[in-house]
Amino acid sequence: MDFCLIGIDVGTTATKATLIDGTGAQIANFVRPHATQRAAPGMAEQAPQDWMDGALGALEQFSQVVDPSRVIGIGLTSQVNSHVFVDARGDAVRPGITWQDTRAAEDAAKLDRQVTAEQKTAWFGGPVPIDASHALSRMAFVARTEPQNWGATRHVLLPKDFVVLKLTGAIASDPVAAVGLVSSDGRYVAELLDLVPGAAAKLPPLYLFHHIAGRVAAGLPFAGVPVTVGAMDAWAGMFGCGVVSDGDAMYQSGTSEIPGVVSSKVVPTPGVILFPPYEGIRMHAAPTQSGGAALTWLSTLLGRSPAELSALAETCEPSTGLPLFLPHLAGERAPIWDSASRGTFARLDASAGPAQLTRSVMEGVAFSVRWAFEALSHSAGTRIDVANIGGGGSRSDVWCQIRADVLGMSLQRTAVPDAAALGAAILAGVGSGAFDALAPAVRQLVRFERTFEPDNGQASLYAERFEHFRALYETLKPFNARF
Repeated sequence: MDFCLIGIDVGTTATKATLIDGTGAQIANFVRPHATQRAAPGMAEQAPQDWMDGALGALEQFSQVVDPSRVIGIGLTSQVNSHVFVDARGDAVRPGITWQDTRAAEDAAKLDRQVTAEQKTAWFGGPVPIDASHALSRMAFVARTEPQNWGATRHVLLPKDFVVLKLTGAIASDPVAAVGLVSSDGRYVAELLDLVPGAAAKLPPLYLFHHIAGRVAAGLPFAGVPVTVGAMDAWAGMFGCGVVSDGDAMYQSGTSEIPGVVSSKVVPTPGVILFPPYEGIRMHAAPTQSGGAALTWLSTLLGRSPAELSALAETCEPSTGLPLFLPHLAGERAPIWDSASRGTFARLDASAGPAQLTRSVMEGVAFSVRWAFEALSHSAGTRIDVANIGGGGSRSDVWCQIRADVLGMSLQRTAVPDAAALGAAILAGVGSGAFDALAPAVRQLVRFERTFEPDNGQASLYAERFEHFRALYETLKPFNARF
């Protein structure tokens, strides 16, 4: 197969992209970091132009690697829930608000009190929370604190939608990425949107992931190539991890950890995000707030690279004497959805050095995912023994083994590191007509390079430490709630 596909992922810390051929082999990849501004408590904003610069940088690099005529489709994915407010010209009226931003917590709580659990279950299939990252909370926040910007806003878009707009001139999004806004029939919930006057008129029209939103404008790299609407990072990453059928489970590791499972069975479970069905795929997800972000924090604190910390962790054996780390550095999402919670090291003593702290952080992140997977297993009505793992945080062998041991499940690691970008490329392949359907495209284009099996000898140790982990959160909860 001589054709090529491009997938672009506007992530939390960087714009990443992959160029693959028709067999799924990666020809080239691209990474360009972008900054996050945290100038005020709870703030986490990014410059939308940085996202666009990253996307154009990827296209420019790839145009030097492959004959542009071979590229038949470009797909997009991005961080969610992150939002950019644009005017009628398509220009951002303010910096983008990322999913890590918690300033809309007050607005979220007010909105959540106006919606019953019964309404949520009727709309979404389960009690999906309205938190500080919810699009409606963000719109209420901007309307309340920045009325001039709210008045100038014509559309509220996700990062991927903003890039599609700038590449093609089209306004488009998809029903799955509109988290907590769309009912099981794939349409916006009018009764919910009415809680924020003017919100409904500012949301984009919805299309299937592989719908061709438009073509790259003249004068840009790969001009004329079709650009698909794309999917949110969790779904694109799911496809890039090879997960597409009932019973398949994923573990995406990036700035945050995103575990999920596909199941047509639904047991309403607090803390789990239940997405509307898409082509027969029903995904239950439980994204945490901090994964790779926790290791990055420790890396900065200790003045050592993440790779150096991974090497240190290999020298440290699992033990009941290790400090216990709660990775709630910016609150926590699934399954507890507690924006007030904060991180801590417990039982820290003078024997703890960089190696012990690193392993403690890696274990703490894994414990947060074990908690999430427990909720997912209940929500999906199934036992999860195997998950496909991808993303930048999955490249550490020692961390993958820790995760397998803590979770008590096998982890199959993808060959292409950036699962979300690969998933975006897969959707471009379907949209361009290279593949008849999503499932065969996923099966053909996703490859695996290693499996990590759990060490059953560590099961009792990690079961005990996990219970201490949960108890630590509960003990600190009243203290954190006071601030």
